[in-house]
Amino acid sequence: MARVLVPLAPGCEELEAVTIIDLLRRAGIEVVSAGLDAGPIKASRGVVLLPDTTLDDALGHDYDMVVLPGGGPGAERLDKDARIEALLKKMAQAGKYTAAICAAPKVFGRIGLLTGKRATSYPGFVDKMQLPGVSYLTDAVVQDGKVITSRGPGTAMDFALHLIDVLEGRARRDEVEAGLVRP
Repeated sequence: MARVLVPLAPGCEELEAVTIIDLLRRAGIEVVSAGLDAGPIKASRGVVLLPDTTLDDALGHDYDMVVLPGGGPGAERLDKDARIEALLKKMAQAGKYTAAICAAPKVFGRIGLLTGKRATSYPGFVDKMQLPGVSYLTDAVVQDGKVITSRGPGTAMDFALHLIDVLEGRARRDEVEAGLVRP
């Protein structure tokens, strides 16, 4: 069974965080939500999320993928956290998946994970960074090697389903999607 870490920062986009966690768990993927600090996380629209653990405790385990939810304030906090930077670099060096949605792909851009890659983000983030060697696209989900990015709250379900496809295969993704009764 795949194991995924979803770091949660105050100001994260709750629709993205909950959609990612929920759909991956529906697929039977072990998901660990980890707050940057202990205690509940107040998300961007005031929804309070209770992480499974703290980031410090979560870092003692191995993961197949790390997924960063967006939300401007949450992404800013992730971008300034040295533990997140070290974790993402470690994952990339180990050939493991890193994924980010909305404003969070800017973290990848700042630390060089998007260099030479195709990527997307919420408008005004990665595209405005003008990163050399990055092909910015407006697709709902963009995968380039082991780096996966997505646009925003409206693409969260597509993003999560893509992550299921990557980790568990198309049949499992289709099974989860059928249960969602999407048009």
